[in-house]
Amino acid sequence: MAHLTRYCMYRTISEHFPEGMTGKILGISGIEGFHPLIDMHRCEVTETAYPAVDMQQLPYGEGVFDCVISDQVIEHVKDPQTAVSESYRVLKQGGTAIHTTCFMNHIHPDPVDLWRFTPDGLRYLCRDFSRIVSCDGWGNRGAIFLCFLSRRLRYMEIPETKWSLRHFIATYNEERVPIVTWIIAKK
Repeated sequence: MAHLTRYCMYRTISEHFPEGMTGKILGISGIEGFHPLIDMHRCEVTETAYPAVDMQQLPYGEGVFDCVISDQVIEHVKDPQTAVSESYRVLKQGGTAIHTTCFMNHIHPDPVDLWRFTPDGLRYLCRDFSRIVSCDGWGNRGAIFLCFLSRRLRYMEIPETKWSLRHFIATYNEERVPIVTWIIAKK
């Protein structure tokens, strides 16, 4: 189960992979939220962690992966354009990049916290890709209030039942106040 700030994001991204993900996948930093989408019997997953593996200089050849996932990384890199270009470089032709990031969030150095991205900013970073499959954000004022009120509330589990107040808060979206943003782009 995903927590408050990522529940809707992972759900929305999963709608673009109804058969699950297959092939060679590069996961950069904490891709546990994507594990339900990855068919481990039909995938070869390489999981790395930033900054141990620098997303701005990926140690892989060109055209190696079917999918590159960076989950909440690009706000931490010094040059996000280079990082996104590196994801493009290591993708096979027709491969998919998924980049998620925060927009409205407390400062969280890991090792540094440098950027915030709107959906338009993510589209700009991915302008060299052949197609943007999806680019969106999620958030609402109630969720923002809860997140800034208590770290524990940010990480509360969200039940699947639609009658739950927590489920409502985790799925209600005000486009102009995103907490998280994401993009799915095809090479």
